[in-house]
Amino acid sequence: MVQSMTKTDTRNARATVRQIRELEDCGCELVRVAVPDTEAARAIVDIKKGIKIPLVADIHFDYRLALMALEAGADGLRLNPGNIGEPDKVKKVALAAKERGVPIRIGVNAGSLPALRGHGGTVGGPARHSHRVTTRGPKTDNPNLSIAERMVEAALEQVRLLESLDFDLIKVSLKAFDVPTTIEAYRSIAEKISYPLHIGITEAGTPRTGVIRSTVGIGTLLWLGIGDTIRVSLTAPPREEVIAAYEILKSLNLRQHGPVLVSCPTCGRAESDVVKLAEEVEKRLQKIDKPIRVAVMGCVVNGPGEAKDADVGIACGKGKGVIFKRGEKVAVVAEKDFLTALMREVEEV
Repeated sequence: MVQSMTKTDTRNARATVRQIRELEDCGCELVRVAVPDTEAARAIVDIKKGIKIPLVADIHFDYRLALMALEAGADGLRLNPGNIGEPDKVKKVALAAKERGVPIRIGVNAGSLPALRGHGGTVGGPARHSHRVTTRGPKTDNPNLSIAERMVEAALEQVRLLESLDFDLIKVSLKAFDVPTTIEAYRSIAEKISYPLHIGITEAGTPRTGVIRSTVGIGTLLWLGIGDTIRVSLTAPPREEVIAAYEILKSLNLRQHGPVLVSCPTCGRAESDVVKLAEEVEKRLQKIDKPIRVAVMGCVVNGPGEAKDADVGIACGKGKGVIFKRGEKVAVVAEKDFLTALMREVEEV
């Protein structure tokens, strides 16, 4: 599932609903909202009335906000064990969530790790489902523990606490800015539990660098078979996160959502402005939902072959181009008509 997080002030229910609807339109399936205070928690009531997808309340520091969010109708909670407080506070939240059948995500961040209590412990015990498995963690007072190992232990400690309450509607995330640390943490915990894992690279940055960092981390984990929900965390409008997430999934053939653009990098053989054409095609494709492969190729070296493999494609030449549709040549068009002719064929597929 593809997830994002609103960047509006949650207390402004109207603006938050507007942004969530934009996310719904581009394929977001789960949305998280920040709940920094009681006003934001109460706003969940009105936000829920205006949206279709499940809403997760993001809670830090004050467990009472989690209780309020549950009463307001939140479909899920995200709790950070590094700042939520003592186990008794977590227990109160878990019991309230259990009464409502609301899942909890244990969200561990490398930058806000809790003090660990040093018990090896087990993750196990009677279960309604088959998630629980027995495991022993490393000695938490070991100064040689890596950040990834500390992240795993922090998550397991919270899992043990929730399981002690016979609560198993659990999802876990272990996020860091450092990609190798994130991958190490997820690989480790995936061997120890079978709860769903939410994956991502936290604070990845602006789209130019953040998409690359997220793709390396998330893509590696998905290729290893790890991950059930994903968020690409970008310093950008949230719809950009959703678009990037689907591109990662499409590149691994895990899900198809909307068009795929195949375009050549161009070289000295190109005899038309392929870069400009590809950019314009990409903009037009953002308004199309159907899973279709579109090729924009710049010369005769790879152009005809790649264009033929696409649902619709164009191989550009000097002053004219050949349009292919599912492997068949359908038209020869003048350079001035490249964009309109290609998009006309796309819309007809």
